[in-house]
Amino acid sequence: MTTPVGVEDQLRQLAPQVLATLVRRYGGFDDCEDAVQEALVDAALQWPEQGVPANPTGWLIRVASRRLVDRIRSDEARRRREWSPVHTRSRTAWSQGRTRQRVRATMTR
Repeated sequence: MTTPVGVEDQLRQLAPQVLATLVRRYGGFDDCEDAVQEALVDAALQWPEQGVPANPTGWLIRVASRRLVDRIRSDEARRRREWSPVHTRSRTAWSQGRTRQRVRATMTR
């Protein structure tokens, strides 16, 4: 599917403004840039069929912000999932090792 030229030009014009807003709000240029690109793809697919919203800049900022927040939450949840079992295992192994050391120490006395 091709995007009409008017929508394409509008997206090119709005992209830097949306990116600047997200970077000011959230920091992290790379993540913000990815979120804006995803919002632009959504706009390029939806706007030709459903029409351009009354406030296209606001629409792009909202969609990009939601994508960014979703990604941040997802990354944080993944980090907690990945860290928790390793931390628990190492803690358990450490405490088992300490118990073994105590048992050996009492048996050798």
